[in-house]
Amino acid sequence: MRGDSGTAMAIVWAGTLCGVLDITAAIVVYGMFGLRPTPLLQGIAKGLIGPSAYQGGWATAALGLVLHFVIAFGAATVYYLASRKLRFLVESWAVWGPLYGVAVHFFMQYVVLPMSRVTRRPFSWEMLWIGVVIHIFCVGLPIAGMVRRYTR
Repeated sequence: MRGDSGTAMAIVWAGTLCGVLDITAAIVVYGMFGLRPTPLLQGIAKGLIGPSAYQGGWATAALGLVLHFVIAFGAATVYYLASRKLRFLVESWAVWGPLYGVAVHFFMQYVVLPMSRVTRRPFSWEMLWIGVVIHIFCVGLPIAGMVRRYTR
């Protein structure tokens, strides 16, 4: 372990990379279904402030982006802290990172979103698989890779 600067670097890079990749994937995927970036980001803000998020213009879109990165940094911090006790998370990061991404996906779907003000959508196998794949490659792997890189 590289000390406090290694800790900060691991969490900063893991959270940043996760946040950028995940929001990019969301914009691309939801864009294919016709959703533009501003309402997508406002939809994230809706989880905190409710339906009025759609009337807030760029301000609530920016809030949605900030909330997205708060979640990304939270996921990075949890993985980092777990890796301090469970060394296999660093040693076998290419296995545990994707599994962590899947766990984050289901945690978001079945814990975070139900506690938010977001409207639940009907279950879709297509969206389930898209979400899982995005979380494997854009959340779990980048977080685990950055934690490994900065804390070996």
